[in-house]
Amino acid sequence: MGYPEHEPLREHDPALEPEAPPLPDELALTLAGLEPAGEAPPVRTAARVPRTRTSAVWFGVWAGVAALIVLIIFVAQNTGGVQISFLWMQGQIPIAVALLIAGVAGAAVAMAVAAARIIQLRRLVRRGH
Repeated sequence: MGYPEHEPLREHDPALEPEAPPLPDELALTLAGLEPAGEAPPVRTAARVPRTRTSAVWFGVWAGVAALIVLIIFVAQNTGGVQISFLWMQGQIPIAVALLIAGVAGAAVAMAVAAARIIQLRRLVRRGH
């Protein structure tokens, strides 16, 4: 008496499988894709909404909120004190405050250089160059 798990494995031969019964004509044509299914619905394209000052302000508000959240997290995680010495001044302040002061000072220097360049370009435009 042979058990199926002890019989040698045989390769799958699709020719030995029974054929599927034929489909009724009304189903065979539609499933085979021989009849047109109809026209596709028209593709709708969204109308382009013009950008306005209000949308720019809205984007700016959300960007400011995101920056404020990042700043709050930064300050909360960097509360340890650091010794600061500048010229004759010395003291200890939280590291987050020291980094924020350095960042604001760097931004002020960058804005001063940019303002000088804008003034220079305006003078060139007035002269007609």
